[in-house]
Amino acid sequence: MLKKEDNEKLCRTDAGTPMGEVFRRYWIPALLTEEVPEKDCPPVKVKLLGEELVAFRDSDGKVAILDAYCPHRRAHLFWGRNEECGLRCVYHGWKFDKDGKCVDMPNEPEESRFKHKVQLTAYPTWEKSGIVWAYMGPKEEQPEPPDYEWLRAPETHFQVSKTYEGCNWLQGLEGGIDTSHSSFAHNNNIQDKSSMRSRATNPKLEVDKTDYGFKYVGIRDLKEDGNYIRAYQFIMPAQQMRGQMMKWHDGSREEYPTIRGHIWVPIDDESVWVWNFKYTSEPSIPLDPEFSMQQEILFGRGPDDMLPGYRLVRNPSNDFLIDRELQRTKTFTGITGINTQDYALQETMEKPFPDRTKERLGTADLAIIAARQMLLEAARDVEAGRQPKGVDPESYRHARACDQFLQKGVDWREGLKEDMYAKY
Repeated sequence: MLKKEDNEKLCRTDAGTPMGEVFRRYWIPALLTEEVPEKDCPPVKVKLLGEELVAFRDSDGKVAILDAYCPHRRAHLFWGRNEECGLRCVYHGWKFDKDGKCVDMPNEPEESRFKHKVQLTAYPTWEKSGIVWAYMGPKEEQPEPPDYEWLRAPETHFQVSKTYEGCNWLQGLEGGIDTSHSSFAHNNNIQDKSSMRSRATNPKLEVDKTDYGFKYVGIRDLKEDGNYIRAYQFIMPAQQMRGQMMKWHDGSREEYPTIRGHIWVPIDDESVWVWNFKYTSEPSIPLDPEFSMQQEILFGRGPDDMLPGYRLVRNPSNDFLIDRELQRTKTFTGITGINTQDYALQETMEKPFPDRTKERLGTADLAIIAARQMLLEAARDVEAGRQPKGVDPESYRHARACDQFLQKGVDWREGLKEDMYAKY
C-alpha cells in the first residue's frame, strides 16, 4: 500500500507539484510530426502536464510550442494565422514568433515600444523519429536531447504511434510495467493451455536498479524447456521497453523480432498520452509495413479502431464493446485489442486516480514498487536541487530489452548481457 500523501505526490503533475517538476526536468514527447506536417500549416492544440499550449510549424520549418492564450486579452491562439515565421492572434493581430516574442502589435501606435515588453511562454522543441519533443523545465537545467536506442534506428526499422487514455498517467505506467497480467488480461485463447504464459502464470520477478531507472525480468519456469525470461527496461521518468523476439503462444522466433515500449506523458491528472514504439531488434531486418500494421490492429490501434484525436473507438462510453460470449468461449476479457484491454481496466478505476492506500501488493508487483520508489526519490532530488536519474542520455543510451530461453541455473544478468546491450 502507499501513503495517501505519496499517492498524491506521484499522481499530480501540474506546474509546482513534486512530480510535475520531475517531468519538467526531462524531454518529453509533445506531438507527432504528422500533426504539424508542413511549414505554415494550421496550429494545433496541445495539453501537457496540465498546461494549455499551442504548437505550429513556422515558415522556416521550426516547430514552436507556446502558451495557448494571447497575453493581450487571453484569446486562444489555436484560431491564429500561421504566417511569415509567426503565429498571429486573430482577435487584435498580435503576432508571436517561435520563441514567444511579440514581433508585431498592429492595433497600437506605430511608434509604440509596447511589443518589446511582451513575452509569451515558449518551450524548446527537438524533432526526431516522427516525434516533436519538448522541454518544459528551467533553462539552466535543460539536458541534452534523448538518445534512446530506438531513436537511432533508421526509419525502415521503426514505427511510432500515440493513443489517448482517460486515466491518470501512473495507472497507465503501472499497467505497462506489470508482468503477470499478460497471462490473464491478454489471454486471447483461453482454450490453449500450452502457451508460455498459460504454462507459467506466476513469473518470478527480479529488479536491478540502475542510474537511469531499473531493469527487471519476469522468469517463467517451463520445466523441462528451461526458463522463459522476458527482460524489460524502465527508463525515468515514464518509459518501459520490452522484448518481443518470440511468439507468445509457442516460443518460436518471430519473423520480425522487435523491441517495443511506451512512454506515458500526462495531459492532466485524469488523462495521459500513451506513446507506442517498436523497432526491429536486428539492424539487418527492416520492419515490414504489413507486419507492423497487423500488430497495430492486434493491439487495438488499427485504422478502424481510432477516432479523431487519437482516441479509441472502444472506450468507456460503450463499455469497450465487451462481448460476453467472446469472453465465455475465447478470450479472458471479451475485449478486442491487447492495449484496449489495458485501457478498459485502467480507465475505469477510481477518479481522479486510485486510492492506493487500499492496495495489497504481492511479489508479482516488485517492478511497480520499484518504480514508485524511484519516482519519489526523483521528487526528493528535484526538491533538493539535485538532478534526477535518467536525465543524462549517456546513462541509458545502451539499454535495450529482450526475451529469451535460458537453461535452469543460468543467471539472466550473464545469460542476457549481450541481448540487453544496444546494437544501433
